Amino acid sequence: MALRVVGVDPGLTRCGLAVVDVEPNRRASLVDVTVVGTSPDTPLDQRLLAIAEGIDAWLDQHCPDVLAVERVFSQLNVSTVMGTAQASGIVIVAAARRGIPVALHTPTEVKAAVTGSGQASKAAVGKMVAKILRLAEPPKPADAADAAALAITHGWRGAAPGSQASTGVTAGSSGLTPAQRAWAAAEAATRQRG
Repeated sequence: MALRVVGVDPGLTRCGLAVVDVEPNRRASLVDVTVVGTSPDTPLDQRLLAIAEGIDAWLDQHCPDVLAVERVFSQLNVSTVMGTAQASGIVIVAAARRGIPVALHTPTEVKAAVTGSGQASKAAVGKMVAKILRLAEPPKPADAADAAALAITHGWRGAAPGSQASTGVTAGSSGLTPAQRAWAAAEAATRQRG
């Protein structure tokens, strides 16, 4: 049975949402994708309300097994980090109200899981998302492709039967693909940084 994952690339201006079904054999299929957007000129309370209404409708429509949300990390622009964190909080609360588990993945983990390199460009991630999901081109805008990448990452690594998380496979284990080794190393580095 497929694991239904909603990936969320949080943001106040563009919050990417993707629904991906991941089968035990790792075959991933895109179910739906969208972006909830608000104008920077809109008052903050209204921006957060728009995201809340968008994620509520999305979760009610798609009934996922789990949410995969991009983990907020330090950037140079504090206001961008704050907006991302606020949007993430809205999404996490919406999931909690429905009893849907939430997993957080760093951008480096996602890049490594999808492309094999934690340093991959957005374009490389989009290209691999399209290939994995058997699409002619990556979902647009990039926030939608990033949300799909988050869903794929969690389905492959977070909770799908036979995934690393369910078997306890580590970065040094034999039999891993280069992408699996890169992902495990990125995850270990993230844990070390706290």
